[in-house]
Amino acid sequence: MLILASNDFHWKDWAVLAIYLVLLIGIGLFFAARAKRNTSDYFLGGRSMPVWAVAISILATTQSAATFTGVPEIAYNGNLTYLSTNLGGMLAAIVLATVFIPRFYALRVSTPYQLLESRFGPGAKLASSWAYMIGRVFASGSRVYVGALPVAWAIFGHEPGKPLDPTHLSVAIVGFMVFGVIYTLAGGISSVIWTDVFQVIVYLGAAVVAAIVIYARLPYSFSECLQHLSTGAAGGHSKLTLFTLGLEPSKPWFGFDPSLDFTLLTAITGWTLMTLASHGMDQDLVQRLLTCNNARKGSWSLISGVLVGIPAVFLFATVGLLLWLNTKASGSANVSGAEAFLHYILNAMPAGVAGLMIAGVLAAGPAGINASLNSMASTFVEDVYKPGFKSRDERHYVRVGRLATAGWGVLMGAFALFCVHWQQESREEILPFVLGVMGFAYAGLLGIFITALFTKRGNTRSAILALFVGFTVVLLLQPAIWTWCFKNCDLVPDWLHALRLASPWRLCLGMLFATLVCFLGSPGAKASAAPSESTR
Repeated sequence: MLILASNDFHWKDWAVLAIYLVLLIGIGLFFAARAKRNTSDYFLGGRSMPVWAVAISILATTQSAATFTGVPEIAYNGNLTYLSTNLGGMLAAIVLATVFIPRFYALRVSTPYQLLESRFGPGAKLASSWAYMIGRVFASGSRVYVGALPVAWAIFGHEPGKPLDPTHLSVAIVGFMVFGVIYTLAGGISSVIWTDVFQVIVYLGAAVVAAIVIYARLPYSFSECLQHLSTGAAGGHSKLTLFTLGLEPSKPWFGFDPSLDFTLLTAITGWTLMTLASHGMDQDLVQRLLTCNNARKGSWSLISGVLVGIPAVFLFATVGLLLWLNTKASGSANVSGAEAFLHYILNAMPAGVAGLMIAGVLAAGPAGINASLNSMASTFVEDVYKPGFKSRDERHYVRVGRLATAGWGVLMGAFALFCVHWQQESREEILPFVLGVMGFAYAGLLGIFITALFTKRGNTRSAILALFVGFTVVLLLQPAIWTWCFKNCDLVPDWLHALRLASPWRLCLGMLFATLVCFLGSPGAKASAAPSESTR
């Protein structure tokens, strides 16, 4: 049964969605009309993008449909402790602005992996580039899956409390990928950045409207809302809690619970590393930082993007708290946190507003596929293709980049289809699931970059092995794999069998092992002070 019939998805909602798509396509066509004469124009915007636009693009890239639906889910089920991860974000931004970004601009690299060539040789750069591209398929594919959830629900209908039909999800995923690939082929990174600016306006505007609508319909005054929230979490605790240490000295092991994702301990460890990797080693974001015309502007765009993200996340968390109050007032206790926002959008929002909400989901997630595809294409061309096929004209490399875009789009869509089953089996909340997926590539990359920038150790072989070790450690620590490894094994103590590590701790352990492996490599012949000509 279609949502049009069952949940009154009004024609005004479809009209809003149509307007959003027309504007999105119009922006893309406008920038596509500008000639892309070389790879610097296509992949780096001629290094002439303004700081404020890059900062907003960074915000759009770090947030996604997982933020739009996942942050409200976390606040609905728990409290505001997810906001504490911004402490790690700021710590990482300081390190990136003072160490990483100046090095990238000094070497005039097009991707962060070209820096590794100057330390460990071309083999390390090539392996790191492949690790990023495969890891980005994982990370972006999981985001496409999350973005397909509300759209499949809107088009095909859904019964709360039951998983969505995999066929319906698959149709939505394929539709997203076809649109994303075609849209990306039209323009370069400048189109991506200006599209991001438009989409941030849409999805933050949708969140503001959602908060206003939900609050206006609550039967509580502001003081009554605060009173309910102050005792609404599990055990009578406050849902307004921002920080929790993650240790309780009165309990065994000082009350350390490794299954908790959002504590001060994870903020200054795992989430710091996550931001360090995503903003300094992931071409999806580094590509934006390199579009400014100098290192100072690149650093300011990074810091500004991280700072702007704090109130944006708080806005989505506020929506989650308001949804919890709405559930409390209406007695709809059967609606889970994962479904609360989508259920409200499709069943309680006024005509036209529901369409704006779905447009917000699209702006926060699947419509941003073009950013990831562009970054993967640029990495493939600059780090993989150019060194093997030199002396070709720039238009040839742009054509290869477009072919690479299509290829990566197919792989990303395939992984999104795999996530339909993976996330349901893992039983993780949406946001921890998506962030955890990113750790597969980040663990090894962190180990290599830390060794390269802060030591004089390591070589090509140890760098490549570190990537493999980081991936393997994160894989083995996945809840499903961990359970399978120790299933029916009497030699393993019960506490170890029952151990569950949150995604930030999985990243920390993967990074530690990867760093150790890379560090153990004896320094090889002195690397060149700058990347080879093919990487410039």
